[in-house]
Amino acid sequence: MPGDDAFGDLPVVGDLVVPAGALSWRFSRSSGPGGQGVNTADSRVELSVPLLELPGLSEPQRTRLVQRLGDRLVDGVLTIAASEHRAQLRNREAARARLAAVLRAALAPPAPPRRKTKPTRGSKERRIEAKKQRGQLKKQRRTWD
Repeated sequence: MPGDDAFGDLPVVGDLVVPAGALSWRFSRSSGPGGQGVNTADSRVELSVPLLELPGLSEPQRTRLVQRLGDRLVDGVLTIAASEHRAQLRNREAARARLAAVLRAALAPPAPPRRKTKPTRGSKERRIEAKKQRGQLKKQRRTWD
């Protein structure tokens, strides 16, 4: 998000904002290459949020979050990890962006149900005609003098 820092409140969607006090940070050593600082820099970031205690969530939104993120929740807490960058600050920003994206996707209203349609008369005729042509081609291949 433009202008988003790694320390303030996290705007998610519309009027829903995750307060900075609800974000819980944990830092650890990141795996993978890192040169001399690989064993000393705690650049891996874990961002945890108690989803069901967030202010400003309506009851249908809470239900939707539990349904869509239920397998990712541990005691009602969602945890996002980021370790793709070598700098802790960039991993913090990545974790915040990922958390906002996950919440946005989970809170999105369900797609409208598909309306059943029947094939048109023209499409039926074209399909039958194509089948007849294919059959003719195969029939021509069978006979040889």
